[in-house]
Amino acid sequence: MLLQQLLNGIVVGGVYALFAVGFNLVFGVQRLLNLAHGAVFMTGAFVAYYTVVNGGPLILGFLLAILASGALSMLIEIVCFRRLRKSGDAEFGAIISSMGASLVIMTIWQWISKTQVLRFPFDTMPVVIYRFWGLRVSLLQLVMMGCAILIVLVMGYFIYRTPFGRRVRAVTDNERASMLMGINPNRIYNLTYFISGALAGAAGVLVGLAFNNINFTMGEPYLLYGFVIIILGGLGSIPGALLASLIFGMLQTLTIAYLPSGLTTAFIFSVLFVILLVMPNGLMGREGAGSLGRRR
Repeated sequence: MLLQQLLNGIVVGGVYALFAVGFNLVFGVQRLLNLAHGAVFMTGAFVAYYTVVNGGPLILGFLLAILASGALSMLIEIVCFRRLRKSGDAEFGAIISSMGASLVIMTIWQWISKTQVLRFPFDTMPVVIYRFWGLRVSLLQLVMMGCAILIVLVMGYFIYRTPFGRRVRAVTDNERASMLMGINPNRIYNLTYFISGALAGAAGVLVGLAFNNINFTMGEPYLLYGFVIIILGGLGSIPGALLASLIFGMLQTLTIAYLPSGLTTAFIFSVLFVILLVMPNGLMGREGAGSLGRRR
């Protein structure tokens, strides 16, 4: 039973990682909190759902969700953050601006969905159960875990092992100096937001499939979870966000399985509070963190 719950926690943590890494990526590059990230996550689930119910295959819905969520995140950067960034003191303005964008996106999907809870057709994902070493794993869990691992690895390689990643880190360290080197910061920010939104959209589809419950408010609890995860892992630290996502996912599944339902959230946040008391900069953060300039 314990091993089964730990396995479930790893699967859940992988999906949290998709959401939290994208959330942390924007903070690491711009030092801004994008509170519309939950709405972007929700958009991915809706796009995949409407693709499937209109006759498209799930893989097409997944790809369209990634593209649509990435494009929406880019639009949020252009409309909500670009002018604020030029002002030099954008933190508070970005919070208000992104909250407004989130409300607009949620209202649009509320109107489209007529405030209904939507569910994927039953045969969208075959119900196949595998058993090994006494553990029970569904095909959906394997797909979720595989997608999470693949996407995060590709994104990590993209950020830390490619010329684009070096340009991202250069802009993060010193935007003005990077411009003197011929780097266009606006293009870097656009692509960064696209990656962030694409990760959120992928997570939205996987969560929609796992719980088969899609509604216009589904991104709000994940925004809270993502905020907790990036603080626990260390602001701006992508490896920290990955580690914190796994810890958070396993804590959540274990407490749901072994504690009364009313104590689950309180216990999780109490544990996280104790960890931060001991490690105030997060698991893999450091004093003055919040930058992708160095690999941590």
